[in-house]
Amino acid sequence: MEFVTLNNGVKMPVLGYGVYQVGADECERCVLDAISVGYRSIDTAQAYGNEEGVGSAVKKCGVPRSELFLTTKIWITNGGYENAAASIDESLRKLGTDYVDLMLIHQPFNDYYGTYRAMEAAYKAGKIRAIGVSNFYPDRLVDLCYFVEVVPAVDQVETHVFQQQKKAHEYMSKYGVQHESWGPFAEGRKDFFTNPVLNEIGGKYDKGAAQVALRFLIQSGVVVIPKSTHKERMEQNINVFDFTLDEKDMAVIGALDANESLFFSHYDPAMVEWLTKLH
Repeated sequence: MEFVTLNNGVKMPVLGYGVYQVGADECERCVLDAISVGYRSIDTAQAYGNEEGVGSAVKKCGVPRSELFLTTKIWITNGGYENAAASIDESLRKLGTDYVDLMLIHQPFNDYYGTYRAMEAAYKAGKIRAIGVSNFYPDRLVDLCYFVEVVPAVDQVETHVFQQQKKAHEYMSKYGVQHESWGPFAEGRKDFFTNPVLNEIGGKYDKGAAQVALRFLIQSGVVVIPKSTHKERMEQNINVFDFTLDEKDMAVIGALDANESLFFSHYDPAMVEWLTKLH
């Protein structure tokens, strides 16, 4: 496994396993499978409803806690200092651990400054090794960086070959924030897995479209957390460290960027209403 060093010196695997939309009933099994094939970074969230499944797998997996990198996220309804502080302790309880390696604000809504200050306090208390944000567009990220004590270590945003977040990446780099991708396969949209560009390049290296896409993001300085509930695909997704895309490959894939979300806009009032009503 390769690692990136975050702005506070903490090392984070460049590839992890995400459990978004993994049901609570199968989360433990999936995380155990992921750890067994070599994943050491697991990404969950309060809103996913499966922190306890992750925690159970961590307890049973046989890998020392110190060798695992756990990420979770504070949901909108837990926003504000007091609510966020309580939710941090609740997440630790569900995960069955004294600390998490990375905690993110899940969405840039509610009193996220209060939420962030609760994370800063938990960071100083040793409950969190690194803090950051998710779904913060460059404008809000820059604003936050200027007015907090601990600069975010990570910003996790929708990033895949069709939405490469080049401008966002530029600003993250400027402020020392690590770019992390959610949805590296675009959840299969735009015929992702049959894309001729990805498959043609994959043919050169005996790799599939998914592996090429992950390799492209990693070589672009982006941390990835692909999800699959199938062990054989987990193995394929982590098997991306034995080849390197050349400059031409990178340029051709770079040209796939449409620079727009395939999911939603945080500037859409109807989407904001929908998100803030979720619990």
